[in-house]
Amino acid sequence: MTRLYTRQGDKGTTGLLGGVRVEKDSLRVEAYGHVDELASHLGLAQALLPPGEERCRETLVRLQDELFLVGAELATPKGGKSSASRIEDRHVRRLEEELDALTAPLQDLDTFVLPRGVPAACELHVARTVARRAERAVLRLHRSEEVREVLLRYLNRLSDHLFAQALALNRDLGFAERAPDYSR
Repeated sequence: MTRLYTRQGDKGTTGLLGGVRVEKDSLRVEAYGHVDELASHLGLAQALLPPGEERCRETLVRLQDELFLVGAELATPKGGKSSASRIEDRHVRRLEEELDALTAPLQDLDTFVLPRGVPAACELHVARTVARRAERAVLRLHRSEEVREVLLRYLNRLSDHLFAQALALNRDLGFAERAPDYSR
């Protein structure tokens, strides 16, 4: 294995795909950093899944793969070429179809629910909040540099999908959701 450190970032810059160097606190690096964090949370959610939740596990693995596509695109400077596939409208449609299937058995939500439940569902709630943060970071980048809008749609749908996954997992494992108590 080659060394994990290169010393090239010691002065506060990092390399994008294609070799262009940018400041480590650039909007682009911030955006793909949040996407990387999100993928890590999905890995933790997988580790917390109890046996028998293979459908959820397979979905989370696929979502990690898709997030690597998002990250690779965000790590490619404007005008640069990425060798990776790209997130497309079909990825957004699949999230919507899965979201519809996840929410169909759930009762109509007419209130907020607390982000809690079984350990894997709790981690999915954390992942949902990171997905929202990643979406905001990509939006900030989009305002200063061109970013394909499908990435924004994908991250928006993904956060909803993770929320629905958490609720479905709680339901499947017998955890009752509870609305916040506003009387305290």
